[in-house]
Amino acid sequence: MIDFPVTLHLFGKDILLHPITESLGIFVAMRYYTWLKRKDTEKFSSVNSLLIVIAATFGALVGSHVIGSLERPLNLMKAPNTLAYIWLNNTIVGGLAGGLIGVELMKKIIGKKESTGDRMVYPLIVAMFIGRIGCFFTGVYEETYGLPTQSIFGMHLGDDYLRHPVALYEMFFLLLLFIFIKYLERNYSYKSGFLFQVFMLSYFSFRFLLDFLKPKYDVLLNISTIQIVCLLVIIYYIYLIKKHKPIKKLSYEIS
Repeated sequence: MIDFPVTLHLFGKDILLHPITESLGIFVAMRYYTWLKRKDTEKFSSVNSLLIVIAATFGALVGSHVIGSLERPLNLMKAPNTLAYIWLNNTIVGGLAGGLIGVELMKKIIGKKESTGDRMVYPLIVAMFIGRIGCFFTGVYEETYGLPTQSIFGMHLGDDYLRHPVALYEMFFLLLLFIFIKYLERNYSYKSGFLFQVFMLSYFSFRFLLDFLKPKYDVLLNISTIQIVCLLVIIYYIYLIKKHKPIKKLSYEIS
């Protein structure tokens, strides 16, 4: 029986596991990204690459907190300190969407049309997977838990209810997505940026559905702010993927 939330006793203090796994996920992802970049053939200068990384980081930070705080608009409007409320709320959906906007704006500023996303796909999946470990072990003490359920998947996450372990669902999905994108990479020819498009379309589609299993505040047609963002991103990437379909490699190309 797990005692939620899980903490680690370090330096005489009890520290939540969640921020530790988030930091570990970011560290591992950055090392993974650096390793992939060394093998990459994309012709971006060091300065342009740095500018794009800065834009992605800034966009992700802003998007994460803005979308997270808009998840419950009434709470935002009633908050005594609006900036503090925005800072204390975040979501990976907003982070990904904000990072995308930041990168696209920076590419327009520096005049680059090439896609830069493919090399980020695997590090992102790894970072999100490790981060969700912490989400799961936080249980109901952060808003990353599921609704009560009587299904065989129900788990006690720190209260009296059996709940959907949505963090575990997402970890399983991310593992399958990693394998699927590896399959596409090895067996198809595609335009640069296609793998990132598949990642974004797949993850946002999954999150749109997963959030029906989580407590949420409906703002329009029984869907939440996060789900509205998911739908917008889904529509955008369906449009992009339809324009650039991959081609199956011949057997002699694979060997």
